[in-house]
Amino acid sequence: MTGQTTRGSAPLRYRAGPRRQVFAALLDGLRTDGGAHVVTGEPGGGRTAFLEFAARAFRAGPVWYVRAEPACSAQPHSGLRTLLRAARHFGHVPGDGTAGEVLLDILRAASARSPLLVCVDDAHLWDTASRAALGRVAARVRAADGVHRVGLLITVPGHRPVEGELAKLPVLELAPLTPGDAAGLLHDLTDGAVDPVVRDELVTEAQGNPALLLALAHRLSPAQLRGDHALPRPLADTGTLTAVAGGCPNGQQPDRNGLLLAVAAAMRATGEQDAEAALVRRAANGHGSRDDDVPSEPSEPPQASELLAVPGGRLRFRSPLVGRAVYAGASPERRRAAHRSLAEAHPEPHGVPALLHRSWATPGPDAVLAAELEAAATGLTSGTPPALRRTAQVRAAELTPDDAQRARRYTAAAEQALLAGHPPGALRLLDAAGSRPAPPPVRGRAELLRGRVLLADGPVDDARESFLLAAGLLTEPEPAQADAAVLGAADAAWAAGDRQACLRALTHDVHDVHGTSVEAAVAGAFDLRAAGANTTGLKEAAAREAPEESSAHRGAAPAQPPVPPPTLLRDHRDGMRAVLLGRFDLAAAPLTRVVDRGRPATEPERLLRSAAAALMLGDVGAARRAGARALAAARTQGTAALEPRALEYLAYAELRAGRHQLARTHAEEGLRAAHRTGQRNTAAHHHAVLALAASIEGARARVTEHATAALTTARRHGLAQAALLAQWAVARADLGEGRPEEAADRLGPLVRPGARRGHFAVWMLAVPCFVEASALAGRPEHARAVVEDFALWAGCGADPQAPAQLLRCRALLAAPEAADELYLCALDRHDETSGDFERARTELLHGKWLRRRRRLREARARLGEALVDFERCGAQLWARQAAAELRAGGVAPSGPGTGEPRRHGARDLALLTPQQLRIARCVAEGATNREVALSLSVSTRTVDYHLRNVFATLGVRSRVELVRLVEQAEKTGAQL
Repeated sequence: MTGQTTRGSAPLRYRAGPRRQVFAALLDGLRTDGGAHVVTGEPGGGRTAFLEFAARAFRAGPVWYVRAEPACSAQPHSGLRTLLRAARHFGHVPGDGTAGEVLLDILRAASARSPLLVCVDDAHLWDTASRAALGRVAARVRAADGVHRVGLLITVPGHRPVEGELAKLPVLELAPLTPGDAAGLLHDLTDGAVDPVVRDELVTEAQGNPALLLALAHRLSPAQLRGDHALPRPLADTGTLTAVAGGCPNGQQPDRNGLLLAVAAAMRATGEQDAEAALVRRAANGHGSRDDDVPSEPSEPPQASELLAVPGGRLRFRSPLVGRAVYAGASPERRRAAHRSLAEAHPEPHGVPALLHRSWATPGPDAVLAAELEAAATGLTSGTPPALRRTAQVRAAELTPDDAQRARRYTAAAEQALLAGHPPGALRLLDAAGSRPAPPPVRGRAELLRGRVLLADGPVDDARESFLLAAGLLTEPEPAQADAAVLGAADAAWAAGDRQACLRALTHDVHDVHGTSVEAAVAGAFDLRAAGANTTGLKEAAAREAPEESSAHRGAAPAQPPVPPPTLLRDHRDGMRAVLLGRFDLAAAPLTRVVDRGRPATEPERLLRSAAAALMLGDVGAARRAGARALAAARTQGTAALEPRALEYLAYAELRAGRHQLARTHAEEGLRAAHRTGQRNTAAHHHAVLALAASIEGARARVTEHATAALTTARRHGLAQAALLAQWAVARADLGEGRPEEAADRLGPLVRPGARRGHFAVWMLAVPCFVEASALAGRPEHARAVVEDFALWAGCGADPQAPAQLLRCRALLAAPEAADELYLCALDRHDETSGDFERARTELLHGKWLRRRRRLREARARLGEALVDFERCGAQLWARQAAAELRAGGVAPSGPGTGEPRRHGARDLALLTPQQLRIARCVAEGATNREVALSLSVSTRTVDYHLRNVFATLGVRSRVELVRLVEQAEKTGAQL
């Protein structure tokens, strides 16, 4: 019989949540029924911390806590004597095999009055006789009379299999720390002083091992932790790894150690968590030849207990940390020998892994090998991970003696690092590329790449300058790359909300812009009122300009010849420039070509450009299709860095289409992807979308949480677009809660003319909210001017919701005799677009207007429609407004969102948001607000706000009542 294995999380930080429930259930079982468990995990994984937690948490009786004494491990029964001393038993330990019976008698007596917990740390360091006796006792603590109230926890390392009698016991395997828990641990250790970039690097390097994470943090100076000084490279050096791993195998079994080193070296070349067993065996046995006369099954090397065979004929280390320590602890000569053997044994001698092995077996520069490695890396199929290409390009650069060639290869490696989702690594490689002299094309490509890194994760003004510098360096040698740099500069200026800089970037090296001088074009950028005569709808212009077979707004595209990327980039540039000039009639044709020609593309970048052009055209359907294809292509090709951007376009397209819940789904996934790939700017945009979605659903705490996160990054990196969207979300939440004055005050500076007006291409989206807030607050005169600007925007056809919103705005500001007809016209226009929320808002405002004029029957019908539409799109807070208006009109609505008082019980938990549910459950488990904040990686203020909403929603007044309600829900099977 073998023990059952249960996986838990590394318990260095025992926070409230599901993990703590697993541990609490285990301890409760030991308290009531007794039993024994083996606790295992990799070196530094938190086994001792778990025992300390268990000892503190066990309050039902005494705890015997014993640590192994390695110095005494050679003495028979020394381990048992240590345990007996903890039990205050100083008698003789018999050596006739009955020591286990003696220990059972002692446990029986000690547990007679109360339960007993025995914790044995590092039992593998006990002498053989003590381990055997302990294993026999552990197997009998439940079966033997009188010892059923004894709990026994025994820790052993997880980098080797559990052996002997202990293998028959149930096993609790401690999993690595999650990235969130690891970040929280660093926050506590440094009192919040660690720089976010440094924190992310440390978390990545530690790979969830808490002891290694602490060792890395202690290795850094305060200035390095703050990000003021450069970090040491490598972060985890040989001494740190071997210290945490408890040393490395050495000396006694050279064949076994050679096998371990071969596996570690093979994994280094592929970046995978395991290695091909046959390759490792050939290399370890010295069968380097790949000829057919070599035996296909060489003699097996000694098996290493640190290794685990996995399906597919592969080997891996039971502990990744031990694998890293094995490689780091080997001498340079042994590492080179291992790589040489693997290169000779590899079945594909000209593939990247074999060439990498050859390169690591080479002690100095080798221009020929560097060229081979680069050729193999650049010739890889699209399905090969960029991380492997990055490794190959870095090694090729290290082998290159020529400075210019080395800089070029470092730049190519940086591009692959960025695609793999490692912006800090890309910047380090760019710094390495810039440390040596290089010709302008190489420097230009490096600056182009630096701009891309900063656009996703840095000050966007710095990104724009890098792009412009790249454009100047690349104009003559590589015009296509120069065009890409120009568009990158425009993207950065767009993100910053600097329309003058955006147009200057788009007119870079252009002397005539649609018959207008560059200076005049810049001066008149995006002046809707001045360009009013040219505001032909984009869709109408696109339909007029496009040929009959164009597919921008109809079915599938006919086959088209491949269009060189420079043509697409210039079309996007021309279309974007025309939009900024207010010449929507001139923008339609080039943007339509970008959409059409991007349709058959398979490259994520071209598909993302197509999605961006479709959004400018107002064709949200085409934007969604292009965004979805870009996401699929990025995942297929392993370009992790492009996934957050694709999800950003999808989220914005769904918002524009009025599908807020779908937008939230894409933004949640995009936020996770942005965090994984180190893109804080992209994460800020996803936070803004999530805040907007939450403002519709009525989740005020989530609005505050996501808006604060978006604004924090937006202010640090100059993201005007994300900042405006976040502030709009907060204002819309104010409006939904019946606070129009606050909403108008918040939005006024962002949409009214003046220096404080928000992002030049986004402020119009917030105008309907501002007009509604101003009208309800009794300040209609503040909104009249912006409505005329909004009318020009609505006429562009770039926003499908805008025409109906414009009519609603006019109705709010119109005289009583004209308002009714305007509301009805607005509802007719809503029928032409999707999106229940905007229609429901018009129905609600019309219903309010009708009720105040005593047209109660019409008001009830309109408000009833609004209530149904709000409930359909999940806007519960707004649904309560409609229900309140219905009650004021003499109707008693019922059902979700009506605000009717209900008897509070377990079913009310379904009314909570997912975040509120998590907080309620943590509080019910006894966690403080600070513990909840650390567990969920949010601020204490956010937890306080959530908890107030939980109390209000559930109708409870104290934590005690909340605990009872949650317990009742668990008993009745309510979903938590």
